[in-house]
Amino acid sequence: MAPLGSIDSYTNIAHNIPVLTAEEEYDLATRLQRDGDRDAAQRLVLSHLRFVSRIAKGYSGYGLPVADLVQEGNIGLMKAVKRFDPEKGVRLVSFAVHWIRAEIHEYVIKNWRIVKIATTKAQRKLFFNLRSAKKRLGWLNQAEVEAVASDLGVTAANVMDMERRLAQPDTSFDLPVDTDDDDNHFSPAAYVAGPENSDPSQRIEQADFSDYQEQKLSNALATLDERSQDILRQRWLNDEGKVTLHTLADHYQVSAERIRQIENNALKKLKDLML
Repeated sequence: MAPLGSIDSYTNIAHNIPVLTAEEEYDLATRLQRDGDRDAAQRLVLSHLRFVSRIAKGYSGYGLPVADLVQEGNIGLMKAVKRFDPEKGVRLVSFAVHWIRAEIHEYVIKNWRIVKIATTKAQRKLFFNLRSAKKRLGWLNQAEVEAVASDLGVTAANVMDMERRLAQPDTSFDLPVDTDDDDNHFSPAAYVAGPENSDPSQRIEQADFSDYQEQKLSNALATLDERSQDILRQRWLNDEGKVTLHTLADHYQVSAERIRQIENNALKKLKDLML
């Protein structure tokens, strides 16, 4: 059991909340939009917490606490629920995923600069020394550029390039989260073509189903005896390639035909358990 208050405990609770059907979602969203029903809003939010958790974990590579990412994503989910129009003919998750990501993006940008200014050793040297080497604010003149380059042992072109990087602010890939839908603004993200299977609800559902199938297979394998488990793993689940029947026969001191029989029996049992 995960300790109370941990992100694992939160994720387990979120995944135990049933997913709404399209009809239930439409009814709750209509009640919220028409009557301001807070209970309906609560059910819409709670039933989509699992999606926030999954999206937030995709940003764990930035070195920020997953719990904080989930918290920011939940704010985006609540904003999406408030603005969701059931008459548009789309599922809430498809609409909410953009608001969830917008809040998480805002948090990441505020806490960790996405575009690294210095990646090479020479660039890092410039980054940490250029500001202290400058004698005035604004752009360096040619004499100052050459003086800094000489002091730091780099070229004048390197100094000018770093100066441009330091002077240029980051450009948001998405619109600010408080931008109204009615504003005629477009962010770079609006021009990026999505993959063929870019429906967020389908992708999340497929990932959820894949996790479920993997867990089901793991549980089914656990019911087999150790030899059968090992044979199936060596034959079908080996990342280094499929082991031959004769290799397993030598290992277990039986015939290759006997290994084949054990394999077929184990596969039949797995199939029955999976179905």
